[in-house]
Amino acid sequence: MTAAATDTACVRPSETACIILARGGSKGVPGKNLRPVGGVSLIGRAVRAGRAAAGVTAVYVSTDDSAIATEAALHGARIIERPAELAGDTASSEAGWLHAVPIVRQDLPGLDKLVFLQCTSPFTTGADIDGCLALMAQRGTDCALSVTEDHSFLWGLDDAGRGVGINHDARKQRQRRQDLPPQYCESGAIYSVQLAPFLATGQRFCGSVALYPVDHPPIEIDSLQDFALCVQIATAGGRCELVPARLREVKAIVMDFDGVHTDNLVLTDQNGIESVRTSRGDGMGISALRDSGRYQMMILSKERNPVVLKRAEKLQLEVHHSIDDKVAALTGWLDARGLTWADLLYVGNDINDRAAMEHAGLSACPADSHPTILAVADWILPLPGGRGALRAMADTLLSTVAEPQ
Repeated sequence: MTAAATDTACVRPSETACIILARGGSKGVPGKNLRPVGGVSLIGRAVRAGRAAAGVTAVYVSTDDSAIATEAALHGARIIERPAELAGDTASSEAGWLHAVPIVRQDLPGLDKLVFLQCTSPFTTGADIDGCLALMAQRGTDCALSVTEDHSFLWGLDDAGRGVGINHDARKQRQRRQDLPPQYCESGAIYSVQLAPFLATGQRFCGSVALYPVDHPPIEIDSLQDFALCVQIATAGGRCELVPARLREVKAIVMDFDGVHTDNLVLTDQNGIESVRTSRGDGMGISALRDSGRYQMMILSKERNPVVLKRAEKLQLEVHHSIDDKVAALTGWLDARGLTWADLLYVGNDINDRAAMEHAGLSACPADSHPTILAVADWILPLPGGRGALRAMADTLLSTVAEPQ
């Protein structure tokens, strides 16, 4: 073997680690990193964003809190135990990241790039992370960060304490906002660095910088008011962490019944007759999906209960119930329609749905699903089963297919 061939054989593949710092203490919003936004904890949302990025090899969470570690691991993160001296109010983020690097390198010997995500920015997506990494490579910079465009008129104070325009001349005719010089505000969501200059400087801004604009609500959660606003945004519908192209691939939608169409509770009278509660809003969403003509749709339930048949009849949906082997039933159903598993969006909520979800091209679950289902679902809907989850799904799917491609 030639020397050149030997050198080539020894080259390690490039690897990128996503590192998330999530300490247990938070004064402004107690228990902040475990609080749910759109049905998913802040730490869970950050981990899922990192895992959704094609350019990220593995996601690590550095924490001093066992509950955060458990939650982060549920969503697929590798855990780094964060020392107490690096988890206080005065410890810098850079110190936590530098502590994590040697541990990450044991797993990823080809590590050459890092992505740092902040739990306080709950609307980060995998596509955003990939975009930030791609821009850093394209510009040939040492680091990159996510920013939002800022069209504000900025003011400062002169030596006498009087207002003075910073990015505009207040003595001249007021400009239109869009005519101001381009300026950007850190979104606080994503920072990416080349490993070598980061280790050399110990700073996130370790040399030349690329700015990657993101289309996020410009909110970082530092107060209960910030948190409440993010919850409202997440549950308003129309937002999804998945890239639109993936949603557009859906040709069939199959849903479990209990815990998806219902709130997973049952009322039983003295004669053993059961009744359940469903959502009119969910029904409107399902009707809109059906009327769009884009999807083959079905309810697939393990339970044998007349209420399943009656609800399916009202929604004008095909229904298969008393089904134990959902994978086998779905295989035949898809084949009969000339569809494949890749065409299917399966919506489930409990352990008997897991196999079907793992087979489906896309899986979704309500926000109050069993933890093992939350861990495997591609899409966690922002509301509970029987209380708006299916309406949120329908609104997002229909708004996505209506967007110009």
